[in-house]
Amino acid sequence: MTILHIEHPVPNYEAWKVAFDADPVGREKSGVRRYRILRAIDDPNYVMIDLEFDTEGEAEALLASMRVIWDRVQGTLISSPRARIVESVETTEY
Repeated sequence: MTILHIEHPVPNYEAWKVAFDADPVGREKSGVRRYRILRAIDDPNYVMIDLEFDTEGEAEALLASMRVIWDRVQGTLISSPRARIVESVETTEY
């Protein structure tokens, strides 16, 4: 499983979430199988998003689309986004 991990501060989580839910890049059509949103316990305005894909190519394509979006909203909805494409090598549940 390929994961696009994104993290960045948001000035207002609720406003960011409305924009995220509007889905301007079409996550499902872009190959996202599932996603998870996390918030830092010590800073609820810091979000991390894990988007899961079947292929690295799908993750790279969505990341390219996200960079275009980030250029438009930098400083308003988000600041200093960081992204990394990773692969899941082991998952265990207890």
